Amino acid sequence: MLVVGGGLGGVAAALTAARLGRRVVLTEPTGWLGGQLTAQAVPPDEHTWIEERYAPPGYAELRRRVRDYYRRNYPLTPHAAADPLLDPGLGIVSHLCHEPRVAAAVLEEMVAPWRAGGQIELLLGHEPVAAHTSGDEVDAVTLRAPDGTQVTVEAPYVVDATELGDLLELADVEHVVGAEGRDETGELHAPAVADPLDQQAISWCLALEHRPGEDHTADRPAGYDHWRTAVAPFWPGPQLSFDDVVPITLQRRTWKLFEADHARGAHFPLWTFRRVLARENFADGAVGDVTIVNWPQIDYWEAPLLGPGVDDAARAAALAGARDLSLSFLHWLQTEAPRPDGGTGYPGLRLRPDVTGTQDGLAMTPYIREARRIRAELTVTEQHVGVQARPEGAGSEVFDDTVGLGRYRIDLHPSTAGRTYVDIEAYPFQVPLGALVPVRVENLLPAGKNIGTTHITNGCYRLHPVEWGIGEAVGALVAFCLDRGLPPRKVRNDPAHLADYQRLLSDTLGVTLAWPDRIRTHRE
Repeated sequence: MLVVGGGLGGVAAALTAARLGRRVVLTEPTGWLGGQLTAQAVPPDEHTWIEERYAPPGYAELRRRVRDYYRRNYPLTPHAAADPLLDPGLGIVSHLCHEPRVAAAVLEEMVAPWRAGGQIELLLGHEPVAAHTSGDEVDAVTLRAPDGTQVTVEAPYVVDATELGDLLELADVEHVVGAEGRDETGELHAPAVADPLDQQAISWCLALEHRPGEDHTADRPAGYDHWRTAVAPFWPGPQLSFDDVVPITLQRRTWKLFEADHARGAHFPLWTFRRVLARENFADGAVGDVTIVNWPQIDYWEAPLLGPGVDDAARAAALAGARDLSLSFLHWLQTEAPRPDGGTGYPGLRLRPDVTGTQDGLAMTPYIREARRIRAELTVTEQHVGVQARPEGAGSEVFDDTVGLGRYRIDLHPSTAGRTYVDIEAYPFQVPLGALVPVRVENLLPAGKNIGTTHITNGCYRLHPVEWGIGEAVGALVAFCLDRGLPPRKVRNDPAHLADYQRLLSDTLGVTLAWPDRIRTHRE
């Protein structure tokens, strides 16, 4: 099996296939495995039941290993060391907020024995540049190495675990970009008609610590004046400010950096939102606070990365714009952000390149919320999982071809088409096998944000544990298909084969395939 893309879905697919006796070539364009968790520097977004048996097995192992890494290597306080649910950062977004570089180290540990045994060959720094097809199959993929040389890998099965669904375009796999229209999907919150340039904002995250009394003010970025004055039609003011909107209600709110502002709708400080190291967890002040800036102020929505008219130059310009926005927000924080004492600026804010594995303290790559998506045998729509779109109290759709579970709100950030947040309630849901099977191509499978969701339901299927679970299902599916001499489509559409494959998932790998009704019908 060839897995192109070493994000969480790609790693999960590779590990699962290797455990089931298959040899895997795993490629990744950056120097780190882990995708959104590491190279994109996004601490995990998780659900209420993630500590229970409802997490994908490999993802639960990853979480245990992260905690063990801190216990082995960091000067924890006795209280923190004894906590079975150790949370290094005590961040708001998750009960396990941790440094990207620690997750990268743990993922390297997880693949290490399989690399040593030859079951997984890892090609870091390799990006796909061409796909070779015949009929309804992908025969091989050509990848470019860091030195510019190219290597072509042939495999019976190819997994697209890239962040933008790159192989879908390279191999001419039927796919969707941007937003489907309500006239096509019937979704309550879809735009009236399709718009391929309606894509969620990207965010170029950065790692910060605060050293009061020191001056680490960065150079003024080229686009600073633009971001300081430009106001999007759906935003309450300039992007370089502490003002934004509550995603669910769209009411204006005002943040503070180190204090909560309950009166103005911000119930915790921005600093703790995605904090990955909390000083109080570490003995004798040996480790200070470090936070990841993945806040609304760095959502870049001026131009899309994909779609009609978006060539390489346009994409590069959009990526440069996202970096400029993040650096401009940092400069604003250091120089102009209002402080409770009446002053302005926090010059002691300091970038932490060691946390992100880069020279400048920004993540290796931007946080991608939305990719190309396959035209699938089954497309998950809002009517399957959205609370408002389901019968009262019905819970989410029960899929006979379930391969795993997920839980998150339908959370769409402001888009490149000028739409504001779409943040609506969703029931805990299943991942159907039909969403992983392309309508035509027989041996390419998706393992990330490129599965058969819509623009709307991507908003709840795009998070860390769901992506890992998709990867596990795909790795097991490839092993199953190779063992039985069956194509994925046949597995899904033959009840006997489907039952055998689901038993492999549940009995052999420990994947939970269905929520109990008390959770499936749960509302926030």
